[in-house]
Amino acid sequence: MAPSLTTTNHDRDVAGLKYVYPVLSRRAGGLSIGINFNTNNACNWRCIYCQVPDLTKGAAPDLDLQLLEEELKFFLNDVQQGSFYKRFQVEADNQVIKDIAISGNGEPTSVKNFAQAVALIGSIATKLEVLPKSRFVLITNGSLIHQQKVREGLKVLNTFGGEVWYKFDSATKEGRALFNESAQSVSNSLENIRISSELCATKLQTCLFNYKGHGFSEKEKLAYLDALKIIKTTTGVNEVMIYTLARPSMQPEARQLLALPSDALNIIADEIRQLGFKVSVAS
Repeated sequence: MAPSLTTTNHDRDVAGLKYVYPVLSRRAGGLSIGINFNTNNACNWRCIYCQVPDLTKGAAPDLDLQLLEEELKFFLNDVQQGSFYKRFQVEADNQVIKDIAISGNGEPTSVKNFAQAVALIGSIATKLEVLPKSRFVLITNGSLIHQQKVREGLKVLNTFGGEVWYKFDSATKEGRALFNESAQSVSNSLENIRISSELCATKLQTCLFNYKGHGFSEKEKLAYLDALKIIKTTTGVNEVMIYTLARPSMQPEARQLLALPSDALNIIADEIRQLGFKVSVAS
């Protein structure tokens, strides 16, 4: 018997495949079919709450498009017509594909043939009638969206009715360096959010947590709300997803991290709503 799927089990190897893995996602609200380009556990950022073990700085390796095609076709057929739900003990109310999410163990847009991969996934999911009934999502830190290959990929994603979930955890130089180990400036991130929203439907996703007992500091909150004001007036983004920690970090800072309580998340969500955004909360 395969292990049961839960919202706290995001094991990329649970299905025994290289690129494709199932997740019961809090944010998606059901079965999310993950696509992992970063099989080498490499990312250009290092978020201190990241659950990827042995995370290294770098880019995704070369992608085997033929293997990706074979795995995705096999997996979708197993879910739709096979015994997947029974083997993995998925409860009846979660037996629906909510989305196909390009995510995984690092920044997916760092893969060389990004646009080709997006087109392949979209075409397979459309032929098997998963799209457009389900969502097609790219989960990204957005740091490479200014690159031509990534912009082309977002155009392809848009043709399949897809959407970008753009990570935006901090609007201060210090916070971005500490929480994400990113040297990208806030202004460059805001510009990439604008580009993303022009090419494809884009939502922000923000992870809020308690680090060293400080919670979401007043300085971080004010900078974040100020950045949202800019985003509201310069981009097509109108939705923010905020969430907190659900699984233990695999980074050295793990013991210094705690989830924020629901009431704290809801207070912040209300402040964001006052700026005119739709807000969803996953605690």
